[in-house]
Amino acid sequence: MNKIGLIIGREYFTRVKKKSFLLTTILVPLVILGFYVAIIAIAVKGGSDKQLIGIVDEGGIFSDSSIVVPGSTTSFKLIKNETENSFIPKYKSAGYSAFIYVPKIALDAPSGIVLHSTASASMSTLKTVRMLVNGAVQNKRLVAGGIDPVKFRAISAQVNVENTIDTNDGSKKGNTGVAYGFSLACGMLIYLMMIIYGTQVMRGVTEEKTNRIAEVVISSVKPFELMMGKIIGIGAVGLTQFAIWILLATAGTQLVPLLIPAAAGQGSMLTTFFQGLASLPLLKSGFYFLFYFLGGYLTYASLFAAVGSVVSEDQQEAQQLMFPILMPIILGFVIMMQAINEPNSSLAVFGSLFPLTSPIVMMGRITSEIPLWQVAASMLLLVGCFLFLTWITGKIYRTGILMYGKKPSWKEMLKWAFRKS
Repeated sequence: MNKIGLIIGREYFTRVKKKSFLLTTILVPLVILGFYVAIIAIAVKGGSDKQLIGIVDEGGIFSDSSIVVPGSTTSFKLIKNETENSFIPKYKSAGYSAFIYVPKIALDAPSGIVLHSTASASMSTLKTVRMLVNGAVQNKRLVAGGIDPVKFRAISAQVNVENTIDTNDGSKKGNTGVAYGFSLACGMLIYLMMIIYGTQVMRGVTEEKTNRIAEVVISSVKPFELMMGKIIGIGAVGLTQFAIWILLATAGTQLVPLLIPAAAGQGSMLTTFFQGLASLPLLKSGFYFLFYFLGGYLTYASLFAAVGSVVSEDQQEAQQLMFPILMPIILGFVIMMQAINEPNSSLAVFGSLFPLTSPIVMMGRITSEIPLWQVAASMLLLVGCFLFLTWITGKIYRTGILMYGKKPSWKEMLKWAFRKS
């Protein structure tokens, strides 16, 4: 056990002291914080580019000479005594960024309405124009049907239904968007970290084998001890990175109101976000995340170590052997996307129980209520899978680490795993 500890320490401190580790650990949260600040700044600003759009209305669907759409920086003005062809060469010099041409239309099937502009209109502009035209056509239809548009809007209901989460500690205001983003972020982190750190384990084993360092090391330690030391040491690097990212993310959320004072004043976006975050079972989710990260990483890292022990410098050979390992990881990510929307579907339950996909899929369900037996079964299956695969890959590693010049297949590697000696 002391020898494994020495290997863990060597793997851990060798990587933590690298400049690339420090840059990645610090720069990634800073980049995320920069995007976060930019998104909030844009949302608070709400878009300051004002534009004026003219309306040439031959169909007579508009009555007001000046129209302002609530919540939009675009204003509209009705143009009199102009046709489509006569106004095309004039609108730009007259200060209009675009103009809407409405021909004589049938209210039951309106067509031929055109937005003229000197360049492609933005999605937000098109959305505003469509909303304006649809509202005008609707008003005309109401009047034609003998219905007062003002009374119609008064009796039309647009009710906002809020989600309240009932817990033993009381009720909390929920936010589906925040829960969705939280689950997606957790699943994405585990997905990326299993691939990134699993690949690091494989490359570390391959480098030691290629440089013949492994031959010297295993004269003092058993191959299994060497493999476990590398896996745990590199996994500890990942946990260190997570801890630093969480601290920086927490500090970053406190800095946002200082960087954007307007965000603290309006506060609706930040308040909604933090209320949604507070409604989530953060302690339980944190425990699940840590367990499934460790379980998933240890399971796949042992497979990556086995691949690294049988390849030399041929990267194409390594990629071919990696493909069967990556497929369950990718499958887990695909199932997780559905599990976020339907956490209790049969596919989500299967994905969270199957040990090769459960570390990722379970992240899609952590914000919902999961039956206790499913959580217990998933954890036991993951631990059992890890122990079984570690036993198998340890035997592959023991043979492959000292084998040179031969390109074994998965079939041959399985023979090494199940032979008696």
